[in-house]
Order: sequence, then structure tokens, then C-alpha cells
Amino acid sequence: MAELSLTDVRSAADRIAGVAHRTPVLTSRTLDERVGAQVFLKAENLQRIGAFKFRGAYNAVSRLSPDQLRYGVAAYSSGNHAQAVALAARIAGTKAVILMPTDAPPTKLAATRGYGAEVVTYDRYAQDRAALAKELATERGLTLIPPYDHYDVMAGQGTVALELIEETGPLDALLVPVGGGGLMAGCATAATALAPGIRMIGVEPTAGDDHARSLAAGERVEIDVPRTIADGQAISTPGELTFAVNRRLVDSFELVADDEIVAAMAFAFERLKIVLEPSGASALAALLAGRIQSLPERVGVVLSGGNVGLDRFLELLGK
Repeated sequence: MAELSLTDVRSAADRIAGVAHRTPVLTSRTLDERVGAQVFLKAENLQRIGAFKFRGAYNAVSRLSPDQLRYGVAAYSSGNHAQAVALAARIAGTKAVILMPTDAPPTKLAATRGYGAEVVTYDRYAQDRAALAKELATERGLTLIPPYDHYDVMAGQGTVALELIEETGPLDALLVPVGGGGLMAGCATAATALAPGIRMIGVEPTAGDDHARSLAAGERVEIDVPRTIADGQAISTPGELTFAVNRRLVDSFELVADDEIVAAMAFAFERLKIVLEPSGASALAALLAGRIQSLPERVGVVLSGGNVGLDRFLELLGK
């Protein structure tokens, strides 16, 4: 696959149909009145494993050869991609070995093991996870499925925007949380093809502004691993493949502070009656905090995940 296309996203949609959930699109009159726009929320917190990551993981695993499936798969992730690959591997009848940071949320570690995967831990602040995972995969003969820098993964994530626009019709803007950039790359590929002229807006935590810096520089910029409550967005540099797509299709990357993310989590809980993890709430946070200039009439927002334990949820909202 030389370049990601709408055809790739549609093919992924066919592969995941009946396996991944077609998640609901939520609306809120209170939210619309507060921000002055008609807002459509794609609730990927209600996806299998609690996040959008299952779409890309299953699409990638479903395309492996019988030989590859016989040996198994490897992945690296702070949590959601870990769970997604673990479940996709179990469905495919193969094994999964997942590299996860020692400070990954306990609920995500437990869930990954619960899906039958072997978990190997590392220090995210001192070790290169991609290099470690590549070495692990080579040693054991496993097929490595990266969390975002992989065309099949990106195509699977793009089904989020495909489903959203199929349900709502054309949108004027789409806000997407950004970590490695795979969700944005897939969504931007689908959305710009289905709704020409749509504004694609990525959202990052203030401490992790690698995409915003990279877009301004015109090339990938590396920062220190960010310390933020949004663990799924604690990435130091955009993916190579994802940035090639996003620099072409994304209009801007906006930043939100951790306290604004917490406020969005509280709004989602109180007004929408749903639970969002910090990363999953960042795009909503940008909307609620007024980060989007000249907000258009019809706006889509991806709520990318809801994997947060009760203790952590209470701790964050208690602040």
C-alpha cells in the first residue's frame, strides 16, 4: 500500500463488520447551546476493549497469513492498543506478546492479560519501546503490529470517521484526539474524501505538542516523553507514516491542559452519562475550552476511549 485511501478504509470496514461494534453517535442540546454549534459525538468508549484501537488491530490481524498466525503477534502500547491486539489475536486463534510501560494504568495491564496476552514491561522514560518490540518480535518470530505507524492499522481507525459521516452526513469540522497520529490519519483520509472542505483538527495535551510543532516545522519533531494524565497521548514524536498523511490533510493541532481534560471528563459523566479516559476526552475538552477558532455549524468529535479505572477516575475528578 503506497498511500492510504478511502478504498482502504472501506475495505477495512468490510473486514471488521460484525466483529467491531458500530458505535453510537451521541448528541446533547446542552453541549450544542454551550459551544454554539451542532455537535456529533462518536462514542468509541463503547467500542470493544473500550477504545477505537480495536478497529485497527483487528483489521491488521485479519490480514495476516496462516504462517504468521501460527507464530503469533507482538505489539507495544500504554494500554488500548495492547488490549486491542490481545483480543484480536484471541479471536484469530493466535498468541500475543505485548510490551507495556511499567507505569501503564493497572486496569489496562490487567485487561491485556485478561485477553490472554503475555505482557513484558519496560521503562517508557528510559527505553525505546519500538526498538525493544522489534527485538522481541525478531527473537520469537512474531509479527509486529505497531500502534499507529502501519497502513492496515490506520485504515481500520479510519472507519470511525466513515461511520460517523455515513450517519450524520457531511460535517464542517472533525476534532480527533492525537497520540501517534493513526486515528487522525485514518479519519482524515476518510473524512476529506467524503466531505471535501471539512476542517480536520487534531487535539493534543499541552505537554505533548509534538504534532503541533511538527506541522509548524514541516517535518517530524521529537520532544521529551510528555508527562500528562492523557497516557494514550504521551508520545514523543509523530509516526513516520501517520505524519506523511496528517501534514497533508490536517488543518491544525490544538492543545488542551490536563485540567481542561478533567473538566471534559466531568461534563461527559454528568451530562452525557458516559465515562471517558483522559485521552478519550481531549477532543471534547478542546471544544468546551473554546480552543477552536471560528467554530463552524456542524462539528464531529471523536470520543476515543473510556478505559479508566474507578479509583483513577475518582482521583482525577476529585481534584
